Amino acid sequence: MKKVLATVLTGAMVMAMGGVVVQADEVDKSESIVVYTNNGGEGRDQWLIERAAEEGYNVQVVHGGASEITQRMIAEKNNPLCDVVFGLNNIEYEKLKANELLEEWEPDWTDGVDESLIDKDGFYYPVTTTPLLLIGNADYEDMPSDWTDLVDEKYKGLYQLHALNGGTAQTVYASIISRYADPDGELGISDEGWEIAAAFLGNAHNIVEGEDSIGDVIDGTYPMDEHWASGVITEQNTRDYKFQIMTPEVGEPYVVESVAIAKGTEKYDLCVDFLNWLGSSDIQLEWSNEFGTIPCQADAMENVSEDLKELMAMLKPQDLDWAFIAENIDAWVEKAELEFIQ
Repeated sequence: MKKVLATVLTGAMVMAMGGVVVQADEVDKSESIVVYTNNGGEGRDQWLIERAAEEGYNVQVVHGGASEITQRMIAEKNNPLCDVVFGLNNIEYEKLKANELLEEWEPDWTDGVDESLIDKDGFYYPVTTTPLLLIGNADYEDMPSDWTDLVDEKYKGLYQLHALNGGTAQTVYASIISRYADPDGELGISDEGWEIAAAFLGNAHNIVEGEDSIGDVIDGTYPMDEHWASGVITEQNTRDYKFQIMTPEVGEPYVVESVAIAKGTEKYDLCVDFLNWLGSSDIQLEWSNEFGTIPCQADAMENVSEDLKELMAMLKPQDLDWAFIAENIDAWVEKAELEFIQ
């Protein structure tokens, strides 16, 4: 019989041997999987490597900021080194899509995920979500109902924003001005939208490194703060304090972190197998318990802490045009930094 060498891949691959069709049903987990992620800090990279190894996966983690990961993949387009992307937000994934750097695929765990969070084109799928909030001092009596209320002069110097070069501040900023889309306006935004942006950014206190922004909310120095939901839960537990939470009618901008397969990987089936494991409700619950993240998986959410359940029940995702935002965010930030931020 002729000797045939075959690579063991998923059941999707069929091998012919001496006229007999053989269906492969396993992947070779010994092959290395290079994971590009912005989720490598605070020991997360080591946890992922070790936990994946328990399942037989051979994972290598390349850690960097979300924008850094995107730029690296663009630079490596003709010589791709990445197999899997873990983390990043919709803005960065839309940039990767625009540069044709992702493979289409479909995981086996989407039944437990809010469909509105899933990329409609099937390139990236959500595993964790972080609503971005305006929190307030428990005794503050004039909480706004929406981010746009903060343009009123009465709020000048009373709320804090993070640096606009970070994902939290960029996403909140984009969620506000993208409401004022105008194809004839500057950078796709109407004059009214730029007036809103100027006042929103101009009225704020910009948090600088070393400041205790949460402590400033509690003691009333700056009674309001832009913050991420998982951090709010952590701070409430650590400081034994209950914040006010603004809940706009339009919903909150959600930073959704997803997983994707890099274009050009030679281990497509292995990547699908690995991401089916990584995105599963059991592993996402473990990740949540270890690092305080908010899983997108409904089954995982059922088993998180009660205070996290209570917070998430108050919130809903704002409907955002991520492709429009990704196309323009860099120019919007540049304009803000040059003209609006004091």
